[in-house]
Amino acid sequence: MDKPPQQVTSTIDPTLLARVAKGDHQAFSQLYDHSSTLLFTLAVRILGDQEEAAELLQDVYLEVWRKVSRYDVGRGTPAAWLVTLTKSRAIDRLRARVARGYQATNSLEAGPAAQVTDLGPSPFETQADQEIRIAVEAAVAGLPQAQQQAIELAYYEGLSHTEIAARLNQPLGTVKTRIKLGMSKLREGLQTVAEHW
Repeated sequence: MDKPPQQVTSTIDPTLLARVAKGDHQAFSQLYDHSSTLLFTLAVRILGDQEEAAELLQDVYLEVWRKVSRYDVGRGTPAAWLVTLTKSRAIDRLRARVARGYQATNSLEAGPAAQVTDLGPSPFETQADQEIRIAVEAAVAGLPQAQQQAIELAYYEGLSHTEIAARLNQPLGTVKTRIKLGMSKLREGLQTVAEHW
């Protein structure tokens, strides 16, 4: 990587993906520069291990290179597609750990999401990326504990609402409400922050 990563952005131009689909190596490099910090940070957050996250990122970009023609602009932004792909592959790895005999945790404090909350900035983060990460961490930390826990189980461990209800021994409707309210509070809090960028 000759140049520093550019600021993480949700405004990756869909035409960039179209160029990647045609085999344009320069476009692929630009896509990597625009998205790698965000995807790496997400992978570390879910997996709790920087080496495994870097390995996952290689797999994700290989899959992007091979399957970019499947991207449908009508189903979401390029950044959302990349985040979804990364999250899905990271959750697959977590589930594979369990299948290989690792103990699944019943305590969120001992889970992968909690293990990396104090890692600090990644060497790949720009100043803007660090500010975004800090803002998101603060917004999540500002949620009531029950909402925070339900959101982290859903988004960082990939559990369904039913699985969360079983894990927390709470009614399904309660879990759904906590996630909905928490996401609404996060959206409101981060929208104010986003206006400053």
